[in-house]
Amino acid sequence: MEFRYLGNSGLKISSITYGNWLTHGSQIENDVATSCVHAALEAGITTFDTADVYANTVAEQVLGDALAGQRRESLEIFTKVYFPTGPKGHNDTGLSRKHIMESINGSLKRLGTDYVDLYQAHRYDYETPLEETMQAFADVVRSGKALYIGVSEWTAEQLRAGHALAQELGIQLISNQPQYNMLWRVIEPEVIPASEELGISQIVWSPIAQGVLTGKYLPGQPWPEGSRAADKDGGAQFIEKYLTEEILEAVQKLVPIASDHGLTPAQLAIAWVLQNSNVASALVGASRPEQIASNVAAAGVTLDQDTMTAIDEVVGHLAQNDPALTKSPPERLA
Repeated sequence: MEFRYLGNSGLKISSITYGNWLTHGSQIENDVATSCVHAALEAGITTFDTADVYANTVAEQVLGDALAGQRRESLEIFTKVYFPTGPKGHNDTGLSRKHIMESINGSLKRLGTDYVDLYQAHRYDYETPLEETMQAFADVVRSGKALYIGVSEWTAEQLRAGHALAQELGIQLISNQPQYNMLWRVIEPEVIPASEELGISQIVWSPIAQGVLTGKYLPGQPWPEGSRAADKDGGAQFIEKYLTEEILEAVQKLVPIASDHGLTPAQLAIAWVLQNSNVASALVGASRPEQIASNVAAAGVTLDQDTMTAIDEVVGHLAQNDPALTKSPPERLA
């Protein structure tokens, strides 16, 4: 396993982070989820990411149970706050002081830990003054309930504003968690340059484009049974934008590039995001333990410039790179 510093901090995390979005507490049974977490530990992963909204808080509980008995100091546990949870009442969402303070306490209880290494704003909250949000985060850090602060899917302008307030408050905003892969590069024009300037790293989600970059979705063929695209209740809406004939045909051309490097297409996709020096870690999930070892094999892989160019020639023209696609809900969802 490769370890990288997270932002301008002394915290190191595994370059592959295990995330339990869409799986724990919903798609797979708890015993399978526990097996996946233990497989991640055996593969050298030390960093685990979740959120209170995943399976409406159940995913945090499942992860906490799966990590019980592990040496806490050897792990980096991340969670998030913003989206509606619980009964989804008018204050059960957003980044108000009330919701943040109640949410961190709930997350810690479910995770079975006294603190999280990184507490993240899951989106930007347009209904709460940023000063209120950052003050609440500062108090969470000072109380010892979180060590560092991060965000997810914030624009370059939002990152600059949040980072400035964090500095004034004496806390460290060190990470952003955006979607990023060969087909979704919207952070490259603005977010990454701003992050490099500010000392913020990316922890990227969907490095294999919800499974499309594995090559298992064949153009003109029915979606594989049990796949995300075939599961209307399991996140199919997140994959739809990638399921065009043009994209699927291009992805098949990545297969021989991966093979030439002794990699699977999924490993090539994960290795590709890790070539970006501003990316500290790639988030991967699993519905079966054996998927973990395969994904971890991408850690430490170096792709030379000729390979990066070959990948761009195949899919670069299909990639989304409009920074305006980095968005948060215009208003709270509850």
